[in-house]
Amino acid sequence: MWTIPNILTYIRLAAAPMVAVMFLYFTRPYADWAALILFVLAATTDFVDGYLARKWKQESKLGAMLDPIADKAMVIIALCVITGFSGMNPWILLPATFILFREVFVSGLREFLGDTAGTLKVTNLAKWKTTAQMFAIAILFGVGVFEHNLGMLSFGMDGATVDSILDGNADDPLGLRGQYLGMQITWWVGVSLLWIAAVLTVVTGWDYFRKALPHLKD
Repeated sequence: MWTIPNILTYIRLAAAPMVAVMFLYFTRPYADWAALILFVLAATTDFVDGYLARKWKQESKLGAMLDPIADKAMVIIALCVITGFSGMNPWILLPATFILFREVFVSGLREFLGDTAGTLKVTNLAKWKTTAQMFAIAILFGVGVFEHNLGMLSFGMDGATVDSILDGNADDPLGLRGQYLGMQITWWVGVSLLWIAAVLTVVTGWDYFRKALPHLKD
């Protein structure tokens, strides 16, 4: 139970709810930074614990059970947080809904199949889906950092002045354009990756259902 790969899985499992807790005890952008660092470190352990378990031949049933649970907990909680602070933006809400639905659906399939759940082994496409999710979430946490910095730097300015600076028609001694550009890049890259993950989510979810279908027939 207390091998290093399993300990890393425990840490990732414990870190999942802490991503949300960061926004209860820290103000932004400190909460965004804390959640981003915590999420990236937890996502890194996802690769490390699997690599070490295979290399040291320390694979265990406990680790095999907890590893996907920790992954799903990290993704689901992080998506809930991002959806919340994005103001329920449909560009984030829709792919997040597809991802959450798929995770619940596949988990329900595995629970129903019981001993035959081995037919739903993780595929390479599902691994790419998880990778896209991890990168999308990490990048979207970065949006809040740039957004908050832009708001603080432009505090006290009227809208016309801010627009003039961002359009390049006025001097930018505070670096507003850099913050705005960073916010735009992280937003669109993060949203694009999230939609890619959502498409892969639907494809892999259908693949799992197709494989489980023979076991669902009377």
